[in-house]
Amino acid sequence: MKQKNKLKSLGLVILILSLSGLSLIFGLNFYVKLDTKDLIIEDYTTLKDYDCILVLGAGVKDNKPSLMLTDRLNKAILLYQENTAPKIIMSGDHGRKNYDEVNIMKDFAINEGIPSSDIFMDHAGFSTYDSIYRAKNIFDAHKIVIVTQEYHLYRALYIAKRLGVEAVGVATEKIKYPGDLKRNIREILARDKDFVKCIFKPSSKYLGEVIPVFGDGDLTNDK
Repeated sequence: MKQKNKLKSLGLVILILSLSGLSLIFGLNFYVKLDTKDLIIEDYTTLKDYDCILVLGAGVKDNKPSLMLTDRLNKAILLYQENTAPKIIMSGDHGRKNYDEVNIMKDFAINEGIPSSDIFMDHAGFSTYDSIYRAKNIFDAHKIVIVTQEYHLYRALYIAKRLGVEAVGVATEKIKYPGDLKRNIREILARDKDFVKCIFKPSSKYLGEVIPVFGDGDLTNDK
């Protein structure tokens, strides 16, 4: 009988801890979204005088941007053409010779008529946190428009806010992508992770020489 009571007590403790953990996970996720939802701008024609447009990488294959990344690039190009900002930062993963998001992103924009000198490449944008940290500390950008899908904007804007960057977000068009459910679940955990990270504000692993976004984007070329 005592053994049975002990097992019941243990089960109750495990249940309470599990529910507490889930409450914390979903509570932080809700807070991040609530804290940044007003920074997502639908009428982007009102946005002027920003330092740059920051495009967050989203994968490439066969030297072409993924569907998600293509949508981000098209939105950023539209913002540039609307004179939202005079420069674009393409931030993505270029940590290997055979995987290069940023040059593909830049080439895409050039093919759409954007001058090369107005496009900066952040070759070490390995995470959302890195991209925004480096936008501020490497590219000296303090007033930025972040372009990505809406689900991703909440976290990106939260990071920017906590790092002292004045930022607003413009979302791509709302369409369904393969793997959306899995991606949205993973994003909840990512918001929690970056909530904690923003408490400590660590430096990005890869820093280097300051290249102000107000200058020539071709200084970031590596080809």
